Amino acid sequence: MERAYRQESEGVHVRVDPLLWMIPLVLVAFGIMMIFSLTAQVSLEELGSPFALGLRQVQWFCIAIGAMVMVYVIPISFWRRSSGIIWLFALLLLVLTLIPGVGIKAGGARRWLGVGGFRFQPVEFLSLAVAVHLAKLMSVSPKRGLSSFLSVTLMILGISVLPLIFQPNIGGTMVIFGLVMALHVEARGWSWPVFLGGGALMASFPLILSAGYRVRRYMAFLNPWEEPMDSGFQMIQGLVAFSNGGILGVGIGKGLQKLNYLPAAHTDYIFATIGEEFGFVGTISVILLFFLWTTRACSVYKAARSTEDPFLASLVWGVTVSVLIPFFINLGGVLKLMPLTGIPLPFVSYGGSSLLFMWAKVGLLMRACREIYAS
Repeated sequence: MERAYRQESEGVHVRVDPLLWMIPLVLVAFGIMMIFSLTAQVSLEELGSPFALGLRQVQWFCIAIGAMVMVYVIPISFWRRSSGIIWLFALLLLVLTLIPGVGIKAGGARRWLGVGGFRFQPVEFLSLAVAVHLAKLMSVSPKRGLSSFLSVTLMILGISVLPLIFQPNIGGTMVIFGLVMALHVEARGWSWPVFLGGGALMASFPLILSAGYRVRRYMAFLNPWEEPMDSGFQMIQGLVAFSNGGILGVGIGKGLQKLNYLPAAHTDYIFATIGEEFGFVGTISVILLFFLWTTRACSVYKAARSTEDPFLASLVWGVTVSVLIPFFINLGGVLKLMPLTGIPLPFVSYGGSSLLFMWAKVGLLMRACREIYAS
């Protein structure tokens, strides 16, 4: 790492893969265009301007780019040294959401913090913090097998998801669970995560049955046509959007599902509205962009493995997975492959906190790439 700093100070060219930030930039630009198209009516009715929500996303994008730059200039040694503090701070923010008068309650859940007009979901910060801190613990812990799984992996998982269960935030819990298991697989192997994953799947059914809204969401997933005007409405309208779009789509701004038919058209279901307005070509283009970004991130991970620094390899792996898990969960819900969980589509959906921390992760990957190729 000291060699990396010397090379930078001496003006030696250090490679950073430009696709790590160029692909997210294309996705964000596409997402902002869709948000302007999808929110014009509701922005005019509720905020007095058809461009209000689109401009808010542009503002968040500017903040997110600043976050990416800030993370990029911070050396990896800072994250290695401060991972525990970062994780504890993320947990503190999550706990604050549960305090009446501090956390913001919406839709029956306390998931937001806010000051004035600014509000965000701390779970987005938590996914970054867990990726960094568990990578650090895996790199320094001498434990292996069941001992490592119980005292490191499950400890981080249990403490991290506890506030999410009380919010409640099933989607966020799924993201953290998947991230923790993926980090354990990278550092310690498959066996215990597979065992726990099977147990978690069986335990999910009592959890679903414990709350009426979860039961309705699950039943809507199994058969949305049973209550087409109630619990199954959103899922059916999402499928209608894909059907309307066909191969080439109906054209930007010409989609009908956004006109009070498809709730959350610019957030959870933005992929369905892309399918309506840009058709199969638009949806497959988004998927291919994520695939290409994944190949570039995996190239950084492969290079990190060659440095023989387990923390750096686990960090790159964890940050990459923390972007991809929400992507797959969002697509799974919209395409009726799994129950909808309210997870936004990374870089594309409307939402400031998701956009902010996704770009922070891009900055961290870029910094890791720079130090890897400088070493």
